[in-house]
Amino acid sequence: MSQRDLLRVCEILDLWPHAWWIAGGWAIDLHLSTQSRGHHDVDVAVLRRDQLNLQTHLADWGLSKVANRSLAPWPAGEVLSPPVHEIHAVKGEEHLEFLLNDARADTWHFRRNNEISMPLAELTRRSASGIPYLCPQVVLLYKAKHPRPVDEDDFGRVLSRLKQSEREWLKDALEVCHPGHQWLRHL
Repeated sequence: MSQRDLLRVCEILDLWPHAWWIAGGWAIDLHLSTQSRGHHDVDVAVLRRDQLNLQTHLADWGLSKVANRSLAPWPAGEVLSPPVHEIHAVKGEEHLEFLLNDARADTWHFRRNNEISMPLAELTRRSASGIPYLCPQVVLLYKAKHPRPVDEDDFGRVLSRLKQSEREWLKDALEVCHPGHQWLRHL
């Protein structure tokens, strides 16, 4: 996927009046202001509580949920509860992937462990052109579960650009979720 694909996703969501963030590898690239590699998709994080609004916004798209590692239709009005957290939207040649994130009031909670949280205001970063993306320490926490070579590369590229408070947050989160993780020695 190219920068043009990323901008197309932004066009589609710019008229949606709810919080959304570019996630995954693209979020790391936006944070570093450079595209490091080719990406096979654009992951978009949205709040679980806004899922039916997203469904309405994308009413003319084919919508599916990932349940039990398989795509299944996402019927209108169905509320997706954990552990379901992934939505696919297809319209012609366009394919979007949405990741549901949990929040209570103004606080984001890590879906894999609710002990890990962050104020929504701190979760949000913006690129120079105004594109919202997830802060790098949260992106890395998601990538830490089963890091692939691209995830290791993302960690290495962004590590020196993390503020001390971001490093500490990630270190604390990794110690809770993944004790002994190989990234801890670098934080």
